[in-house]
Amino acid sequence: MSAIIDVRHVNKAFGGLRVINDCSIRVEQGSITGLIGPNGAGKSTLFNIIAGALPLDSGQVFLDGEEITNRPANELFHKGLLRTFQIAHEFSQLTALENLMMVPPNQAGESLFGAWFRPARVRQEEAQVRQKALEVIDFVGLGHVRNELAGNLSGGQKKLLELGRTMMVDARVVLLDEIAAGVNRTLLGDLVTNIERLNRELGYTFLVIEHDMDMIARLCDPVIVLAEGSVMVQGSIEEIQNDPAVIDAYFGAQP
Repeated sequence: MSAIIDVRHVNKAFGGLRVINDCSIRVEQGSITGLIGPNGAGKSTLFNIIAGALPLDSGQVFLDGEEITNRPANELFHKGLLRTFQIAHEFSQLTALENLMMVPPNQAGESLFGAWFRPARVRQEEAQVRQKALEVIDFVGLGHVRNELAGNLSGGQKKLLELGRTMMVDARVVLLDEIAAGVNRTLLGDLVTNIERLNRELGYTFLVIEHDMDMIARLCDPVIVLAEGSVMVQGSIEEIQNDPAVIDAYFGAQP
């Protein structure tokens, strides 16, 4: 496999505090890679750098061999690099289905010209987007709430909706930021199953920040451990859980 995400010697400081320190990671095409570490290890900062939400101080980031260092998030979105958030970002006054239909960019109906002079094209495109949204919402198991306002969905349903939004643009790489947070065990099982299906059936690559070690153990290989802004170790979940340095830094040394 080849690396679809390649982070090379990245540094990031806030004031005098260096949060990312000469950090290099590779995410292989078609993998589900876990990123774990204690609070303050720099995981979310690294995510924000990769996703174009935060500039780095030095180093390089590549997407499938193309340098994307400090490219803005909207540009990376069009290249198929998307991220979800620990707190879901839904349009609360739109239905679940409408939230999905909002995702595809450059729709003809978004422009005044298209709405006035190309109504047939607008209708055709809207019908295609709606059909895809219906397929996606059924895929993620939310068909029964498709007409419910997104703001009324449970935390777990909102996370499923976020995952569905990545399908509306055929994402290549999805950065999942603590997707299990605030999700009940039943819906978490649905989330994990959908991630596995997207990886297996559609070839999505995932980079996952998560504190739920059961979820990491089920989904991720390899697992990267971050500590003080640098990679401590990388390996299978079994190797990680049995590494003395990881046990001390992440799981907590036992007396």
